[in-house]
Amino acid sequence: MTVEVPATDPSVYASYEAKWASLPDTADAWLARAREVAQLLSQDAAQRDQENKSPRAEIALLKHSGLLKLLGPKKYGGGEQPWSVGYQAIREVAKADGSIGMLLGYHLLWSTTANVVGTPEQIERTHQLIISNNYFVGGAVNPRDSDLKITSDGDYIVFNGAKHFNTGGVVSDLTVLEGVLEGTEGHIFALVETRQPGIEFAHNWHNIGLRLTESGGVKINNIRVPWSDALGWDASTKTPREDTLLIPFATLLLPTIQLVFSNFYLGIAIGALEFASKYTTHGTRAWPFGGDNKESATDEFYILERYGNFFAHLRATEALADRAGEQISALYIKYGSNRSALTAEERGEVAEWVASVKVVTTDVGLRVTSGVFEVTGARATALKVGLDRFWRDIRTHTLHDPVAYKNRELGRFALLHEYPEPSWYT
Repeated sequence: MTVEVPATDPSVYASYEAKWASLPDTADAWLARAREVAQLLSQDAAQRDQENKSPRAEIALLKHSGLLKLLGPKKYGGGEQPWSVGYQAIREVAKADGSIGMLLGYHLLWSTTANVVGTPEQIERTHQLIISNNYFVGGAVNPRDSDLKITSDGDYIVFNGAKHFNTGGVVSDLTVLEGVLEGTEGHIFALVETRQPGIEFAHNWHNIGLRLTESGGVKINNIRVPWSDALGWDASTKTPREDTLLIPFATLLLPTIQLVFSNFYLGIAIGALEFASKYTTHGTRAWPFGGDNKESATDEFYILERYGNFFAHLRATEALADRAGEQISALYIKYGSNRSALTAEERGEVAEWVASVKVVTTDVGLRVTSGVFEVTGARATALKVGLDRFWRDIRTHTLHDPVAYKNRELGRFALLHEYPEPSWYT
């Protein structure tokens, strides 16, 4: 049974399909495109957050912009940009709308999953499928839940199970499924068409933040996938190919998505400061009982001090995030065609760069998005202002995996020079 849920109207952005018919051709042009998208989203971001409608219009906007193709090969119509540019694009979009920045980030990860764990043939086929159709990719991969069960049925594998959380699935064209093959400990990723009877969304994402990410539950019932689409597996022997799944390169998927998280945290925090600064400039009143009274709030020492401190910490965090993005990009460029050459030490080193960013963006992001209320004033708490959405968005996702474990991991690295064991969150 089809469930009708309120959704935003894709037609509001229809004119941008023609306006953005050509893809950007340089890194700077791609980031300029991301800023154009952000400017459009910023116009009604607070209203859309409060209405909590399924983001069909916003996904259409991402499609029109070409940002879904940013990392894909040029031969199929992609932008062929490195992950370092992808991370910055996520950040730009998240400045205006944390939910849509998150959806873009997850799409970029899931749409390039085959690059990490797929065979060369699967990589090419997946890119052609996604880019030529301008598909948006969601994912039902939540390691905290029980794994989906996979059984083999001739030339097919069959997925069954449920996830409490999936990201963007309701508005996706393709969904990444992941589970464990019956009788083995082998994990299998596969991309499937979202719109089929065996994928049932719960439509129960009613959380305090990231309200437009469609991150609710999903049931997977007898979804059949050709063995040839089991990423990284040999369809004839029905076993993992050692050159795809059993090497450090295959575990790059985890630090890659952890850095996606940090970049939309950072974008949200920068967006909060920019939003608050406009409010302070035009709406915050000077405090008349301080003994050193000023005519304007923008002349008050404590307001200037807070903005300066927030700005400094965000600028430093941005530099750290860019450095980590360059580190990951370098590994993909160096080892993309020779995946078995990546060492565990190189993988561990980049994981600790990413862990450092996760710790700092969490700490700074939460401090800035809550602290901006101190420099905007009581009236800034009005629902119509919408300043609260920045804190709610960061607070919601920073609980994804406890940052305390990242601090512990970094402590072992700093104190004992131990690299982390690859896991679903490292």
